[in-house]
Amino acid sequence: MRFNGVVATALYTLAAFLGSARAADDIDDGAEASSTSLSESSTSVPIEKPTFTPSNIKAPFFEQFTDDWDSRWQPSHAKKEDSKTDEDWAYVGTWAVEEPHVLKAIEGDKGLVVKNPAAHHAISAKFDKKIDNKGKTLVVQYEVKLQNGLECGGAYLKLLRDNKKLHADEFSNASPYVIMFGPDKCGATNKVHFIFQHKNPKTGEYEEKHLKSPPMARIVKTTSLYTLIVNPDQTYEIRVDGEKMKNGSLLEDFTPSVNPEKEIDDPSDKKPEDWVDEARIADPEATKPEDWDEDAPYEIVDEEATKPDDWLEDEPTMVPDPEAEKPEDWDDEEDGDWIPPQVPNPKCEEASGCGKWEPPMKKNPEYKGKWSAPYIDNPAYKGVWKPKKIANPDYFEDKTPANLEPMGAIGFEIWTMQNDILFDNIYIGHSIEDAEKLKIETYDVKHPIETAEDEASKPKPSDEPPASPLNLKFMDDPVHYVREKVELFLTIARRDPVEAVRFVPEVAGGIGVLAVTLLAVIIGGVFGGSKAAQSPQVKKAAEDVKKAAVDTKDQVADAAATGAEKIQAEVNKRTTRSSGPAE
Repeated sequence: MRFNGVVATALYTLAAFLGSARAADDIDDGAEASSTSLSESSTSVPIEKPTFTPSNIKAPFFEQFTDDWDSRWQPSHAKKEDSKTDEDWAYVGTWAVEEPHVLKAIEGDKGLVVKNPAAHHAISAKFDKKIDNKGKTLVVQYEVKLQNGLECGGAYLKLLRDNKKLHADEFSNASPYVIMFGPDKCGATNKVHFIFQHKNPKTGEYEEKHLKSPPMARIVKTTSLYTLIVNPDQTYEIRVDGEKMKNGSLLEDFTPSVNPEKEIDDPSDKKPEDWVDEARIADPEATKPEDWDEDAPYEIVDEEATKPDDWLEDEPTMVPDPEAEKPEDWDDEEDGDWIPPQVPNPKCEEASGCGKWEPPMKKNPEYKGKWSAPYIDNPAYKGVWKPKKIANPDYFEDKTPANLEPMGAIGFEIWTMQNDILFDNIYIGHSIEDAEKLKIETYDVKHPIETAEDEASKPKPSDEPPASPLNLKFMDDPVHYVREKVELFLTIARRDPVEAVRFVPEVAGGIGVLAVTLLAVIIGGVFGGSKAAQSPQVKKAAEDVKKAAVDTKDQVADAAATGAEKIQAEVNKRTTRSSGPAE
């Protein structure tokens, strides 16, 4: 019965502790709810979004994907030719025109959207009449919105060469194009393509010219605006979000170069057999000196060295470990004589060394190594051989590469791992001013709204200090609560046990309950059921156990009450601060 009473007392104490912890959590939850309510009441008004209105801008080609978009655009049903393998890939990726589902800025504003991840997509639209920029500025501008980001894939467009074979349903990677422009990213590759196909005036063949150092694409979920300007003075400019990122010359910044070299190496020229292209040789007249000793060692004993005065020649370098003890289960008859392990002699650490002294080694001043003849300039040297130059039979000079081939259509022919790439507000024309005006009407309106919504959707940094064990709530995670409290108690107890009891009294009380319970179990196990259990000493021990349990219970209850009072005071402070400005 005495044992049962002790257990009951321990359980009562634990229940009181857990109940106090939960009460404190409830008070704190009330304070947080009050604070949250005040915070929500001060939330800023949602951003008002404009409604889409078609632009009045005129251009040879201008697309905002209005309701009649499918009368202009046609998906391809061709096969994609792979020059590296014998396989063909079908353009199975589907397209849709819809509003963005990520960071929508303008109500009713739709764009052309890639719908399938990890698929080949192709779609194109014919121009009403071909676009010829000879003697004119060419401006290509469009928006890209990477709603799911871009890890590997393209978001570039192609301006297709105007010809009679241009059929939208057969558009593929093999379709001849004039310009390829736009972002492309996969792994470490991240760039804005600018490639144009240049016609060789002598052979009539076309060759791709790639921008040598293209700018980086912007991989964000807000809208990005890409602009390409090709000027009639043979210069170009690339802008991203209206910012100039790259400009230069069509004649200088592309590879292969637009114009080939005037002279080339003669492919029939061969290096003569007697041509000497070794600039230096071993001196054939040099001989090894008679006093050159190739067998002399690199190091020799230092004969001038002397033994240090504090060298302990009679002391061994290793000695038996004085702290080692023979294991209790060691059997000399079966295991042999026990020998303690060896450790470095501590006396040697205080001296220059121990044991037999030997003079150190030093570098041999007579060492010369294996002899070899010195090198001299080769008198027969003729220089580096190069084939002679001849006139390039394929040479031509095109001074106006900006006069591109006429363009008859626009197309998107891409492969991408991410879907929901959106294209919008495509401008292809000759006016930088109109392209800038379109930017002001569209991009400059939606971008700040998207940016504001993107910032608002990010988690707000907490103004409160980092969570500590004192701020934990028992009901949130009882196991985590107990573990953190115990770890805090042990950390403080290593430095000051009294401070640990004062700072984390609930753990101290729990330890007390555990100790009392164990003591009661021991007493019950030793004296239970015997006459000795009725002795005055046993009765006194049991009474002491019961009193200790009651005292522990009271201490835990007082600690919990004090903690609750502190929490309530903090709630009052928060409420006062929150309601102060409203007065």
